Amino acid sequence: MAENETLECITEHERILQEIESTDTACVAPTLRSIYDDQPNAHKRFMEKLDARIRNHDREIEKMCNFHHQGFVDAITELLKVRADAEKLMGQVTDTNRRLQEAGREVTAQTEEVIRCRNQQRNMATTVEKLHLCIPVLEKYSKLKEQLESKRYYAALKTMEQLEMVFIPRVSQYRFCQIMAENLPRLREEIKEISMSDLKDFLESIRKHSDKVGETAMRQAQQHRTFNSAVAKQASIGHYSKPVYSLNGRTHTHNGLMMNDEVGEEEEADEEVLTAQDLVDFSPVYRCLHIYTVLGDRETFENYYRKQRKKQARLVLQPQANMHETVEGYRRYFNQIVGFFVVEDHILHATQGLVTRGFTDELWNMALSKIIAVLRTHSSYCDDPDLVLELKNLIVIFADTLQGYGFPVNRLFDLLFEVRDQYNETLLKKWALVFREIFELDNYSPIPVETEEEYKLVVSRFPFHDAEIEKQDFPKKLPMSQSVPQIYTQVKELIYASLKFSESLHRSSTEIDDMLRKSTNLLLTRTLSSCLQNLIKKPHIGLTELVQIIINTTHLEQACKYLEEFITNITNVSPETVHTTRLYGLSTFKDARHSAEGEIYTKLNQKIDEFIQLADYEWGMSESDGRASGYLMDLINFLRSTFQVFTHLPNNNNDHASMSGKVAQTACMSACKHLSTSLMQMLLDTDLKQISMGAIQQFNLDVIQCELFASSEPVPGFQGDTLQLAFIDLRQLLDLFMVWDWSTYLADYGQPTSKYLRVNPATALALLEKMKDTSKKNNIFSQFRKNDRDKQKLIETVVKQLRSLVNGMSS
Repeated sequence: MAENETLECITEHERILQEIESTDTACVAPTLRSIYDDQPNAHKRFMEKLDARIRNHDREIEKMCNFHHQGFVDAITELLKVRADAEKLMGQVTDTNRRLQEAGREVTAQTEEVIRCRNQQRNMATTVEKLHLCIPVLEKYSKLKEQLESKRYYAALKTMEQLEMVFIPRVSQYRFCQIMAENLPRLREEIKEISMSDLKDFLESIRKHSDKVGETAMRQAQQHRTFNSAVAKQASIGHYSKPVYSLNGRTHTHNGLMMNDEVGEEEEADEEVLTAQDLVDFSPVYRCLHIYTVLGDRETFENYYRKQRKKQARLVLQPQANMHETVEGYRRYFNQIVGFFVVEDHILHATQGLVTRGFTDELWNMALSKIIAVLRTHSSYCDDPDLVLELKNLIVIFADTLQGYGFPVNRLFDLLFEVRDQYNETLLKKWALVFREIFELDNYSPIPVETEEEYKLVVSRFPFHDAEIEKQDFPKKLPMSQSVPQIYTQVKELIYASLKFSESLHRSSTEIDDMLRKSTNLLLTRTLSSCLQNLIKKPHIGLTELVQIIINTTHLEQACKYLEEFITNITNVSPETVHTTRLYGLSTFKDARHSAEGEIYTKLNQKIDEFIQLADYEWGMSESDGRASGYLMDLINFLRSTFQVFTHLPNNNNDHASMSGKVAQTACMSACKHLSTSLMQMLLDTDLKQISMGAIQQFNLDVIQCELFASSEPVPGFQGDTLQLAFIDLRQLLDLFMVWDWSTYLADYGQPTSKYLRVNPATALALLEKMKDTSKKNNIFSQFRKNDRDKQKLIETVVKQLRSLVNGMSS
């Protein structure tokens, strides 16, 4: 058993040794580790085995060395023999080398000189080549400096671009090129700052010159309108193409290019029209735009330009506080606005994208709203129609000018309708002063004409036709006063003034006709009507003047149809047109006439009151004077003379044939009724406590005079005793007290056939109470007289019965 194990161990050790001998030393570690992993003390036996193997190899090496030793010795002997020959050969080679070195020393020197020359030549060629590259760079940089000094910034930027893109990259390794490259951004910034400064100067320049540019453009537009009206008459002769307004005499195409730069040489120097190009130098904005475009910062420039122009637009649109005082203020305002937008239109067409149509439209819409608001405000301050008319003409030219540049102006023409209303208001105010002056200077008497020429002069100013007056011999008088033809003439003048405003508004004849008629209606119904009403109410206007005013208004009313014909002749619009406005003069003059008639009645009553206030009755008198009171006779004489004036009222027209009678009758009846009422109030005055029978008798005499006046027919046309009925209440009351017919009154009271039907019980009671107080005053002396006692008892009895009647009426 032990022997078998020993054999196995020996076999394993042989295998390991063979593996160690045949394996790379780097892979021996696993093999050696296997020795230690086997049985204990196996490594000792392996070491013994290894030592035995080493000894075997040493013996083999020794055998081989002994076998080759003789050949080694022979080789050493041969080598020693060759050594002597080698030393000899070395000497020969050394000598040959020495002689060769001496012979080639001169050749070497010449060769080195050739090499040095070749190096110099190569360096010179390289230097020339580099100089050829550097010189264009330096030349370009020098050119750049010259361009900057001569302010040719756009060319300078192009030169910089060439330097950066082409020239400097070729020689970028040199320091001076690096310095150049570092300077170029700084130069660009300087150019931007300089160009921006030029732009600011340009903006300031156009702000200053906008007024002149706008004035020129508006003058050209006005000339163009005049030219168009002339060309329209010759439209059939040749084709007319509307010229495009421009800033510099050039025709703009819609793509922003400029064409037709040449100005006609046939024009005279004094007829040459200044253009915006002559007034404003646009090169700074072109240059700045190109510079920023080249620098790739065009958007910044566009935003800055638009922002600054918006600010300038707001400044231009801000009017002066006193602009409304003169037409020059409005003209400067419009000139500045037109100049601003003409410049913008030029920039729009001369540059591509600096401003857009949308931007200009936005500016225009903003400006249009501001302009309309400003004109509304300032036009409301204008009280001079001539100034408003000038403003209208300026607005029309302003609108036509900007319309020629493609800006929408419909809202401006709509504004003109508001200005027209303002113009009409100023006209009405002015004509109100004219009418007042005419009324103040009028003598309110018929117009005297001495000769045929004077008559024709009046008829030429006012459409007056009267066959009877025409048949009369000179001198003669026309029924109306001097104010009538003057007012008629002034109405026509207002129509002319309104027509002036309608010019150039691009409106049809029907619209113009409607404007004229409305203006005329406003003048008649508001201004003239108000002046007539104020005139009628003036204290110094007497009855004679009021009568003449009625005559005047009648003739003016008749003349309204001639005013309609006058307007029709101007506008050529038939009055039968459906929408034609009619003149309202008829109602105006009728109202004035009615007011004058009412004022006549009022003044008559006031005059009657003045006479009544002069009454001085002795209410306690025992007997009457036997004649009427003096104040009443004066009053009746005044009424007689007054009613004679009414014979001058117009009665020669079919429409007014009965006017004189009607007005006179109404005035007379009103005067009598007022007189009757005033006399009745005098009797029933609460301050009057006592009335004697003598006073009643005196009062009766005055009433009799009033009745005589009424029966004398102071105004023709009354039927029967119509006028006397105004005093019927007084007459029946006085008869009742004069006759002392109380039994009849009380018996017939309430009967339609009563003799004292118009006597009111309360009125009779009040007057009887006053007479009763008089009886009580005299009671001490009359109580012993039977008649007086009986009368007193009767009065008391009647008073009781009247009170019962009054109480019965109140219940």
